[in-house]
Amino acid sequence: MSRALRSLVLLSAWLDIASAANIFVSHYQGTVQSLSLNQNGGRYTLTANGTVTLGGQPSWLTFDSANRILYVADETGYGTASIWSVAANINGGLTQTGKATAPLGSVHNVLYGDGYIASAHYQTSMVTTFKLPLTSSAQTLQKFALTMPGKGTIPSRQDAAHPHEVIVDPTGKFILVPDLGADLIRLYSINASTGMLTSCGQYTEVGGTGPRHGSWWNNSTLYIANELANTVHGFTVTYPASGCIALSRFQSITTMTGNKTAPTGTKVAEVRLKDNFLYAANRRDLTFNPNDSITAFSLDSAGDMTFQGITSSGGTYPRTFAINKAGDMIVIGDQTTANVVVVKRDTVTGALGPQIASMRIGTVGTAENDNGLSAVIWDE
Repeated sequence: MSRALRSLVLLSAWLDIASAANIFVSHYQGTVQSLSLNQNGGRYTLTANGTVTLGGQPSWLTFDSANRILYVADETGYGTASIWSVAANINGGLTQTGKATAPLGSVHNVLYGDGYIASAHYQTSMVTTFKLPLTSSAQTLQKFALTMPGKGTIPSRQDAAHPHEVIVDPTGKFILVPDLGADLIRLYSINASTGMLTSCGQYTEVGGTGPRHGSWWNNSTLYIANELANTVHGFTVTYPASGCIALSRFQSITTMTGNKTAPTGTKVAEVRLKDNFLYAANRRDLTFNPNDSITAFSLDSAGDMTFQGITSSGGTYPRTFAINKAGDMIVIGDQTTANVVVVKRDTVTGALGPQIASMRIGTVGTAENDNGLSAVIWDE
């Protein structure tokens, strides 16, 4: 064996023995933490790297990987809320670099245009935007106060407009806002250079649907997870020559085996896509009692969803989850049990495999309350 070939064999063996990936985690107790997923000889472990204490109620993480900056939403529901920027060192260290005052109750944010960030404020029925970077003197660029004509089909949950996410379309020209309270998907056009958003229409859902979270597939297909109906809706998206983006629903399916109605108390959280597979998180379904579940669907060439399987989330109340770029692992953030779970994913069949690591983060939460673990993302 040549020296060069021997070196390649040794390098390959070393990589198989020891490798690592990083994960960012936020907790409602006011912290953001970085974890390292380490592999050694086929055994995986999660270890804590850095932690930054921000205060408030961190609820969502958006990662600008090019500049290694985390943007953290704040779900604080009283007093003063914030939006933070956190520098993420390659070795896992975290440092707060910016903070601006924001409206209460932010549950999601997204980067858009030429250096702007938009946020959805569930509690205060608002969509806001900021010019980056964030500073103590920063003012909101825009505030959209969202309204609805009276209470919705489920008055206890639809007492007011409740935007739950801000989604940038694949062209970067539009933002879509699933509004759980008003049963709408609100549509805005983007001026990339000024950051200004202009309301340009809406898609109206059936009463009691509760659209919450969405993901794109093949640039012209959008899937939305519906918290109140416990369904996933598939939409064909078109772009008229002039005017607003347009949605046309082509499928609705529950997240339960056999398209059955979800157990009472279930709340679908997020949908994620990888290749021709879609996954949905089911909170409080107790399919793997006491644990909840993740549902997998396969997608045909037209985007139609077919139930594939349901697996344990490894804890309770899986509020967020994320698929790594390689597609061979999923990290799950179980809110109430406050644990991070990593499971294997088959890149060919899309099936979720065994749990390979789990770690408790901070204090556990209580069901139906804004405490415990809030968000997880890969450092990618």
